[in-house]
Amino acid sequence: MSFVWSEKYRPKSFDDMIGQASTVQGVKALVEKGSLPHVLFTGPPGVGKSTLALVIAKKLFGSNWKENFLELNASDERGIDVVRNKVKDFARTKGFDAKFKVIFLDECDALTREAQQALRRTMENFTNSCRFILSCNYVARIIDPIQSRCVVYRFAPLAKQDIESLIDRIAQSESLQVDQGAKDALFEASAGDCRRAVNLLQACADSPKITKDSVNKLARLAQVQGIPALLALALKGDIVGAKKQIVDMLAQGISATELIKQVDQQAATLATPDAIRITQYCGDCEFRLVQGSDELIQLGWLLAKIAQLRA
Repeated sequence: MSFVWSEKYRPKSFDDMIGQASTVQGVKALVEKGSLPHVLFTGPPGVGKSTLALVIAKKLFGSNWKENFLELNASDERGIDVVRNKVKDFARTKGFDAKFKVIFLDECDALTREAQQALRRTMENFTNSCRFILSCNYVARIIDPIQSRCVVYRFAPLAKQDIESLIDRIAQSESLQVDQGAKDALFEASAGDCRRAVNLLQACADSPKITKDSVNKLARLAQVQGIPALLALALKGDIVGAKKQIVDMLAQGISATELIKQVDQQAATLATPDAIRITQYCGDCEFRLVQGSDELIQLGWLLAKIAQLRA
């Protein structure tokens, strides 16, 4: 049977968790006492937030965890109705052979402010029968009344040794040869995102020997090496040429956010005051993309602002 490795090798217990040692130990101590406050997990994608929520549910409820655990992705259903209906209906009922139920709201920073206000009231009204685990990438988007009702745990990108230890474990289990160059490339491509590292490893596993070149080819890092030329065109004022390169990179599968990060990193190598301005423009562009703006238009805006530096 074929498995998605990010699920196949997802930790099943607190001891299996990779990285986030202080957070895991703190949560484990609470769960072992049979109690759990409302908690808020914040940090970048792929660092263990959802996994830890599932581990908590399985530890608290054992074989009955599915009956006492509701998982919702707030980015799919971000309006007030999801709080008034699904969340409230689940929260008001008693746990199945348990003191309380647990609702896990993933990506809750995507909830509208009205939905967050409704969620705050639900958290207040059903504390005796339900606990909330909230997960977000940007804690600043969570209203203060919700933050004050939660114990906040901050997750960091996984360290290189953590990513490498996971790669070694999977490689041994799947009979793969992964050289050190490939491990370095996997860490660089994932930037501490465990899920991305595992997915890349699986995608490279058509050959039993995985090398740096095979990882880079799949991760599109080789194409991103065209960023210096892209930046040079923009600084010369050749917007048409620079935009054509961006269109080609997007067509190759490189994400807009990855392009912005690479432009920002390349700008840091410029020994001119322009580097500071370019970093500022990259930040503005990335913020708009997170808010849902059109990728190509925003990247075009970034190129135009960079071109103005030489005007």
